[in-house]
Parts: sequence; structure tokens; C-alpha cells
Amino acid sequence: MSTADPEFTVDAAREARRARRFTRINTADKWFQIIGLSWLTPILKAAAGDNPKAQIGEVWRLLGVPLLAIAGFLTLWSVLAPTVQTSLGAIPGPAQVWSEAVNLHKDAQAKAESRAKFETQVATLNERRIEQGKEPVQRAYTGAPSYYSQIWTSIKTVFFGFLIASAVAIPLGIAAGLSPTANAALNPVIQIFKPVSPLAWLPIVTMVVSAVYTNSDGLFAKSFLTSAITVTLCSLWPTLINTALGVSSIDKDLVNVSKVLKMNTWTKITKLVLPSALPLIFTGLRLSLGVGWMVLIAAEMLAQNPGLGKFVWDEFQNGSSSSLAKIMVAVLTIGIIGFLLDRVMFALQSLFTFTNNR
Repeated sequence: MSTADPEFTVDAAREARRARRFTRINTADKWFQIIGLSWLTPILKAAAGDNPKAQIGEVWRLLGVPLLAIAGFLTLWSVLAPTVQTSLGAIPGPAQVWSEAVNLHKDAQAKAESRAKFETQVATLNERRIEQGKEPVQRAYTGAPSYYSQIWTSIKTVFFGFLIASAVAIPLGIAAGLSPTANAALNPVIQIFKPVSPLAWLPIVTMVVSAVYTNSDGLFAKSFLTSAITVTLCSLWPTLINTALGVSSIDKDLVNVSKVLKMNTWTKITKLVLPSALPLIFTGLRLSLGVGWMVLIAAEMLAQNPGLGKFVWDEFQNGSSSSLAKIMVAVLTIGIIGFLLDRVMFALQSLFTFTNNR
């Protein structure tokens, strides 16, 4: 009866642990790529002993080069900004913009405390009135919105418009992809209205909302609806086009199988069309959300919806010495939020289109 070599057994166990470790790293890498932290993968692989020299090169490419580019941009910005003089003074550099961002944060905290104090006073007043047998009063806080509340308003507005756009674009795209007749009917409409600027839509939307939405005490403010509908009209086209393309690109053999199985329309769409077209549909949704976010800022400026667009416009009109720095803070905020929104959509795309492959 033979016995296994102890060294061979130890080596086999070590290799098995190593293989499991790299399997976990590769699984984590999928999520690192989604959230923009792909540079963590080579660090983990180097720590696990997988060609440290090559992995350090990957860390440099994925992390070092971008950080170097950002440092170069900030240096160039800080050097060139003071040389550009405007009616409000020199263009603010990175240090001034950071200082103004800190001030906006402190101002937001102060406004939050003021609002909390107001709500506490109203609650105390109503308790006293109830004890006296009187009806409680309804008093809304009328203070100026904080920077964070304006950010939240913009995010709510863009998602409201984006969801409406998706609800319209996906069914129309499926119809256009499945039916040549529907595609022929929709194509002229797409080609005519897709290039229209939000600045052209906004006056029309404003007049329609004012004529139809006459209740001033409704669930939504008119400025909110105007901005959201403008986002809808400008952002639905990428989703519609990509959905139609994805549906029309389905393998013809699968279509023939659905005919052989005599699938009804609903089953064909849910079991065959959507799973096959989902990657392109999500590509359209990501493009639509990006377009919607860009459109929103211009729409809020003109519709006076209390979001980031209105913040930029108010600071431009204000003309104080700190206005340019505040506008730069808003520009960076808009860019960062746009990046995060794209990451969220990419995460959803990976979740729904690659779950079965992991």
C-alpha cells in the first residue's frame, strides 16, 4: 500500500489555495471595473505573488498615469488662471475653488440647522395649539435652499425625466426593431427631432405646462415639470435608437424558433427579444442619462428650477468676487455626478446582462 509524498501533498494544497485566491481576485475585478477601482486588482495579484513586476506596471498604468495627468491639469490650471482677467477678477485657481467648496459646505450645514430649528419651533407651536383645542398650523420653510438640496433637486429632476424617456423609448424601440413598418414610421420623427436643442424645446414645454398644469398646489412645481419634460424630450432618442438596433440585430435563427414554437407577442418579447437586446438597450440608457444630465443644467437655468443650473445662473447674475469660484465648484460637481450616474448605469448593465455568466 503506497502513501502520498508529504511534500507533494503540501504543494498541491498550496496551489489549490493559490488558485482559489486568484479566482476570488478575478471575481472582485469585475466589480472593481464597475466602480472605477480596477487598479486594485494588480495590487491584490502582486500581493498574491503573481509576477509583482508586471503588476506594478499595471498599477502605474491604471492609477499612476491618471493621477499624474490630474496633477498636471491642476498645475496648469493654477499657473494659467491668474493670467485671465474678467469683469469679476482673475479666474480662480484650484485653491480658491476648494476654499469656496468648503464655504458652501459650511453654509449648507448652517441652513440645515436653521431649518431644523424652524421645524422644531413649528412642532412646539402645534403641540401648544393642540393642548388649547386649536387646529395645528401648516407653515412651510421659506429659507433659501442649500447647495446640497440643489444637488438633490437636480438628481431628482433628471431621474424623473429619464424614467419617462425610458418608458416611452423602450416600447417604441422594440416596435421599430420588430416591425419594418413601425421603423419606417418612426425613422423620420427620430431624424427630425433628435438634433433639436433643449433651448428650443424649453419655451414650448413651458407654455404647455403652464396651460395644462394650472394647480399651483399640485404634487410637482411647474419649474420641476418643465425641466423634467425637457430632459425627456432630449434624452429619449439614444435609448430608442439603440433599442431598435438591438432588437433588429437578434439572430434570425432565434426568431425562426419563436415562430416554430408559436410564441405569442408578449412571450416573444420577454423571453427572446429583451434578453438578446439588453446590452444595446443599456448602452442607450447610459447615453440617454448622460444627455439628460447635460440638458438638465441648461433647462434649470431658464426654467428656474432650484437645482444646480439655477445655482450657476444665480451666481452669474450675482457678480460677487466669489461667484466665479462658486461656478467652478458647480462645474466640478456636475462632472463628478455625471461620472457617478454613468457608473450606476454601468453597474446595472453588468448586473442584468452578465449575472448568468459569472
